[in-house]
Amino acid sequence: MDHFILATLGWHIGMYGMFKKAGIEGWKALIPFYNTWCMVEKMELKKYWFFFQLIPVAGQFITIWITIKFVEHFGRFGFWQHAATVFLPFYIFHTWDFRLKNVMPELAVVKNYKKSTVREWIDAAAFAVVAATIIRIFVFEAYVIPTSSMEKTLLVNDYLFVSKFSYGPRLPNTPIAMPFVHHTIPGLNVKSYVEWIHIPYTRWFASPVKRNDVVVFNFPAGDTLTTEYDSEQPYYDLVRQNGRQAVWENLHIATRPVDKRENYIKRCVAVGRRYIKVVEGILYINGEKAFVSPTSATFYYVQTDGTLLMKKH
Repeated sequence: MDHFILATLGWHIGMYGMFKKAGIEGWKALIPFYNTWCMVEKMELKKYWFFFQLIPVAGQFITIWITIKFVEHFGRFGFWQHAATVFLPFYIFHTWDFRLKNVMPELAVVKNYKKSTVREWIDAAAFAVVAATIIRIFVFEAYVIPTSSMEKTLLVNDYLFVSKFSYGPRLPNTPIAMPFVHHTIPGLNVKSYVEWIHIPYTRWFASPVKRNDVVVFNFPAGDTLTTEYDSEQPYYDLVRQNGRQAVWENLHIATRPVDKRENYIKRCVAVGRRYIKVVEGILYINGEKAFVSPTSATFYYVQTDGTLLMKKH
């Protein structure tokens, strides 16, 4: 989080010099939102682009787009220059401050610039990745059922789409990560994310889980794991079986942030301030039998005299 704050401060300080060379008073670069208003005015963009920034989540990408358009007005049209604007603004703006001319180029320079076909495809692909990532994080996401615990309601390897609005969209704890993968890059067996920018657990427009809801959640005990077993055998089970010292001496221990733990799917059978107990395999909530889904798995106990009940074909 400290890195994120420093990067944000670096962005504003770097913009100070660029504003002065654009003919805008430098102090205006230090005021959030007012700085982008000045940029929109200077570039003669439609004013609604400024107000689009106020849209949750998507507005942050509008701010990035406005910043990219701004650096284009200084003749920075290259792909890597735009990438540096997005990922290294705290450094690149300071560098450009000393290299830029004293005045902002004419607007016609930007309007007459034409991208190559390859660049158009790269930009389109980048937009598609960003749009899909936003949808996956904040709107809905596809999951595959990993275990048989919900069998007859949901089967192993079933695919389902899960709404992120049901309980409020959650900000990713690790915003810098490889798109479309969870915690490990396939084939490379390395982490798909970095943790030098870490956002505290935050959920927008949160609403409570209701009893009997089927929910997808991050496995709570997945905060610590061993690289040898990963989620196949949870770390805490290994500690209970072998002792903490033996686990730490013989296995490699790792940790994961909340959003990168394994995804589990279960039915919520009780919520806060309820008493639960299990008697002879039957669940009771506040002394009453709990809801049993009509599609839940049914177990049959059959006693025979040794006669084969089902022949193999």
